[in-house]
Amino acid sequence: MSTATDPSDLIVAAQRRAAADLPFADDTDESDARRGFVAALEPGVVTTADGTVVWDNDSYDFLRARCPDSVHPGLWRQSGLVGAQGLFEVTEGIYQIRGLDLSNMTLVEGDSGVVVIDPLISVETAAAALALYRAHRGDRPVTGLVYTHSHVDHFGGALGVTTAEAVESGRCPVLAPAGFLEHAVTENVYAGTAMARRAAYMYGAVLPRGPLGQVGAGLGQTTSVGTVTLIPPTREITRTGQREHIDGVSLVFQITPGAEAPSEMNIHLPEHRALCAAENATHTMHNLLTLRGASVRDPRLWAKYLTEAINLFAHDCDVVLASHHWPTWGTERVVEYLSLQRDMYSYLHDQTLRLLNQGWVGAEIAEHLTLPPAIENAWHARGYYGSVSHNVKAVYQRYLGWFDGNPAHLWEHPPVESARRHVEFMGGADEVLRKARRSYTAGDYRWVAQVLDYVIFADPGNEEAKLLQASTFEQLGYGAENATWRNFYLSGAYELRYGRFGTPTTPDAPTVLTALTTEQIFDALALRIDGPKAWDHHSVTDWVIVDEDTVHRVELRNGVLVHHARVDGVKLPDPDAEFTLTRATLVRVLLGGDDFGVAAAAGDIAIEGDPLSLADLVNVLDAPDPDFAIVTP
Repeated sequence: MSTATDPSDLIVAAQRRAAADLPFADDTDESDARRGFVAALEPGVVTTADGTVVWDNDSYDFLRARCPDSVHPGLWRQSGLVGAQGLFEVTEGIYQIRGLDLSNMTLVEGDSGVVVIDPLISVETAAAALALYRAHRGDRPVTGLVYTHSHVDHFGGALGVTTAEAVESGRCPVLAPAGFLEHAVTENVYAGTAMARRAAYMYGAVLPRGPLGQVGAGLGQTTSVGTVTLIPPTREITRTGQREHIDGVSLVFQITPGAEAPSEMNIHLPEHRALCAAENATHTMHNLLTLRGASVRDPRLWAKYLTEAINLFAHDCDVVLASHHWPTWGTERVVEYLSLQRDMYSYLHDQTLRLLNQGWVGAEIAEHLTLPPAIENAWHARGYYGSVSHNVKAVYQRYLGWFDGNPAHLWEHPPVESARRHVEFMGGADEVLRKARRSYTAGDYRWVAQVLDYVIFADPGNEEAKLLQASTFEQLGYGAENATWRNFYLSGAYELRYGRFGTPTTPDAPTVLTALTTEQIFDALALRIDGPKAWDHHSVTDWVIVDEDTVHRVELRNGVLVHHARVDGVKLPDPDAEFTLTRATLVRVLLGGDDFGVAAAAGDIAIEGDPLSLADLVNVLDAPDPDFAIVTP
């Protein structure tokens, strides 16, 4: 069986240069990351009821050793700090659970219970985190739940800390920023399959832990793989300055849509002199366009929100904490930390715009742009999760799109056809491989990766090219300070050596699908229509949602699914059939994979009119592929 290569002499030399250049004299984070430690989960492993492991922080014990040559020294340091696991006291009445998922769970003690901020990704890790807190602070009930933003690592464990009944009864209000539910569910459903497949690369969830494999993800160690849930908010935060009281806890909100997430908010806790910065300020440069895929974030807005947070709250705070990493204490340090984070995003935005207006393209700016020394030498501004390189390209994309203006790039061949032509022009696969080996020996790994990609896409059966490409990806991964780059490179190498590992997580979990509005359900269904297959199909159906007392008329025509909420007096196409069912059944049969005929036979669906009109729709649905190829065609 093929095995991973060792770091080359060139990578080893680069790691030693990096170690000499990094600001290791500043060891403040080492004490901050362990400050307030109460207790760890022993062992640091979380399982499902049947024993399946969904989180294993103990697998990172190797990080206690000295930095090996196969890991960038900055990333090794970051992973060691992020790997600190357990219950921590932030300040009187505020605790955090760190190291039990990609994100942190924050707990604010109230008059009779505890308010939970961001319940991790999975039910299992959230329940383990709450149990650890209760073991040391008493069996306090959860009297409030707050989602800081619409990414799954900040809501997925909701049913691990509370129940639907507690929420419905009003004992546990759920707070979230305006637009939370829409963005939380659409991101995980509309492009969820592709994002989840790429996230498997980004977080290295399948990679072996160790110096030659996954050492972390920069923002946290990795993602848990347990049960994802979602409890819809009961109280919406719509404006900056809005104040809410939960169980005696005062919370003042700053809404920050369009920064790190399309729906997000910071939280000031005035009685505690604390600011929760959500994911708007963490101990890393964040992503402006995450490698798993998302809408491009707006660094200009992001910086403005940080300026606003400084002006509104920072001077009245003794600590700033976030949904990842460790807090920063002391008012002056809080202000400087937030200011440097602000300056970083502003600089990336403004300098990219300056250079693109001089005619530079994204790839050129990414190679040229260097951060100011004050930012470059701040550990929390280094690129463990985002990077200067891909963030600059994201800014370029936000303003000018994928096209760089050169007509030669306007209508290039797609990957396979381009690869075949490149290989032929370069003298055939054997000649490309011969030259690639020479470039590999010279340490020109970026070029080797590019030319071997041509060979593999022209001839996916060329094992020699795939193994050399795997070794090339490994060298690039070993040298990367950015954890997500390392994981992408090493995941690509893994699949080239051992075959595809698919997607270890499920983006469209049942409770996420249940949170879709009826309109979003049909929107999501429209994305699964095989357009060419449906060109000649035409059907009109009514869907009576009995528990909502609504009727949606759905028309399939020209490969497009159009849906309308039926309104009296509005002329719509006449239906061929009518289906009466609950909203939960609608989710199950249209998106959840349940068989429509079985549901109808069970009495869950009543049918009037031509049932074959449904066959027209079902027969042109396409299933997403969670195992699609990435490093091969």
